[in-house]
Amino acid sequence: MSTLTSEPMNLLRVDFQELYARHLCRHSQLGINVAHLAALFGTWFGVYGLVYWQVRAAWPGVAHLAEWVAIALAGVYLAALAVTGTPVRVLGVTAVVLALFLVALFWLPELPFWVYLLMIPVFYELQSLSHKVFTVSHDMTDFNQKYSKGWVLFVLLLFYEVPIVMNYLVFGRKDWAA
Repeated sequence: MSTLTSEPMNLLRVDFQELYARHLCRHSQLGINVAHLAALFGTWFGVYGLVYWQVRAAWPGVAHLAEWVAIALAGVYLAALAVTGTPVRVLGVTAVVLALFLVALFWLPELPFWVYLLMIPVFYELQSLSHKVFTVSHDMTDFNQKYSKGWVLFVLLLFYEVPIVMNYLVFGRKDWAA
């Protein structure tokens, strides 16, 4: 199943197809990908909610500033994905997901500050628990040598988890395992 290139792991030049192949080793089931997308949405909602509502509270006279800050964060994220090797069609789907996410953030009522803080670990735990429900996995030995645990892999997956899951859900029907 290995499709590794000789290039070392790099945050600035990502081989998206290789990263996607790595993802399929532990995430080939539809359920785990849906659970991860829900968990990512919830985690992002916690982080963006903290920023959005704190900016609105800090500058009540310019409430739209908070919307522009959230849009700018999403734009910087998409730009980072674009310059590091995300396929255009995956970038487009990710942009649509981000737009829907921002609409939810702007339209839903403000929650207490502590709820946003709590959402981050709760949804992260949901993502972790999904591995106990969806247990299909394949040998990752080759990938583990190149993509060793640590900060670089953490940041890489932090940026690429949503595009990878969207690639799986929208374009990867052939990769869905039972």
